[in-house]
Amino acid sequence: MRPVTIAVTGGIGAGKSEALQAFARRGIPTLSADEVVHRLIADDPDVRAALEERFGTTDRARIGEIVFADRDELAWLEGMLHPRVRREEERWFEAIDAPVAATEIPLLYESGGETRFDAVVVITAPDEVRAARSAHALDRRGARLIPDEEKARRADFVYVNDGTLDELDAFVGQVLAQLGQ
Repeated sequence: MRPVTIAVTGGIGAGKSEALQAFARRGIPTLSADEVVHRLIADDPDVRAALEERFGTTDRARIGEIVFADRDELAWLEGMLHPRVRREEERWFEAIDAPVAATEIPLLYESGGETRFDAVVVITAPDEVRAARSAHALDRRGARLIPDEEKARRADFVYVNDGTLDELDAFVGQVLAQLGQ
């Protein structure tokens, strides 16, 4: 039986990964879309061949420099990777033997993926907190993202992540309780 599926999303530096870890600390199976992408780039021969052909490299840092400077290249990369990530995610959810599972998807709303989940958790944080957490928080990557306010409006659960890990863990506990877990 398929578990209740939770998507965790939010802006750069908001604390999505830490929120996913909070679910894991409560025994919830978790998956990170970023980790799936990293694995695809490192291990999938078709992905590696396509990247070599398009960019002349499989180095993630170099590819990042290229795609974040050129929207068309970014669109090509996302068009190649997002369907593969979705397939891996679906296989993972189907294999889970647990009542609930959570996955972190940074571009959930941007990719139109929110309808695939039973619940969406948006993690936000003030700009100064995000800037302190991530060198990328205020760079050009953030400009292409849906604003946090819009994500929060569309979400089932929202957490402003400017406190302690205990507070984040308590929030995750509340989400699970509301979902009957």
